[in-house]
Amino acid sequence: MRPHRNLRALAGVIAAWMTVGPGVWIDGNRSQAAETLGEIERLDPAMDQLLDQDARIEILARGFTWTEGPVWVPEDEGGYLLFSDIPRNAVFQWREGQGVQLFLQPSGYTGRAFYGLEPGSNGLVLDPQGRLVLCEHGDRRIAVLTEDGGKRTLVDNYRGKRLNSPNDAVYMSNGDLYFTDPPYGLPRGWDDPRRELDFCGVYRLSRDGELTLLTDQLPRPNGIALSPDEKTLYVAQSDPKAAIWMAYPVREDGSLGDGRVLFDATGWVGKRPGLPDGLAVDQQGNLWATGPGGVLILSPEGRLLGRLNTGQRTSNCTFGEDGKTLFITADSYLCRIRTRATGLGF
Repeated sequence: MRPHRNLRALAGVIAAWMTVGPGVWIDGNRSQAAETLGEIERLDPAMDQLLDQDARIEILARGFTWTEGPVWVPEDEGGYLLFSDIPRNAVFQWREGQGVQLFLQPSGYTGRAFYGLEPGSNGLVLDPQGRLVLCEHGDRRIAVLTEDGGKRTLVDNYRGKRLNSPNDAVYMSNGDLYFTDPPYGLPRGWDDPRRELDFCGVYRLSRDGELTLLTDQLPRPNGIALSPDEKTLYVAQSDPKAAIWMAYPVREDGSLGDGRVLFDATGWVGKRPGLPDGLAVDQQGNLWATGPGGVLILSPEGRLLGRLNTGQRTSNCTFGEDGKTLFITADSYLCRIRTRATGLGF
């Protein structure tokens, strides 16, 4: 997927008049030995087809508040990663050999009053034209960064009632956008008096702008992804009482059939840091799912193949570079690990 032709130029303009907030550690010096995080746990022989024996989780940057929503932006010169720091209301850019710089601020809240501890953008995705699309907590919408640097709202309400706080999104090849809408971006969460919907939804925004509620049966829908054949929609639920990943058949009209529990990690809640959150899918259909303890690697049938145990609350992941690098956002860290798998879209 090619980026919008002005996306890189826009990043340079923004970076020129904004500075990185205090506490961000930047490492653009690749001559030093990489610092690593956590360990790899192999539970199935299939892991040997996905990760080399010497694979390590490499720390690229640290000192953020809460990293989320990584997306790879390809370029002829190599490309770069964008990711959110939700509390800082900012999107940062990481590029090999250059480290981190600020890309966009504010990223998810443009109001004047204090709006809680997580006002910024969460999930980031590129649309079919290669433009950056942001799930915005504080402004309670999904917006696209346009050619001239401004934003255009794609959706901010369901039947006239404001969305809670869009969390994560994925595009189908036909241009339809699937996204989740839990309450985490509201200053007081579910109990916030500004909440207008009495449910947390999974939605489809069709390419012609029609919004459809697909399910309101998940108390806390979070990460979302499609299988390689686009016949299955995966949704992570970050409810500590039901920490699960759901798999829904996608009908020809884009609606969902009855879902099934793909994997249940409820028994690990409180024993390992974190909850089900972001998702990435490789070309073989395996899920790289952030959850309790790090990144769980699940087969398409829901078999646990192994874990990337970061030891941190791990929020999200995405494939980038040549498609074989998994970038991971884990609490205050940005990390990566080289894999033998190849992400979708590469």
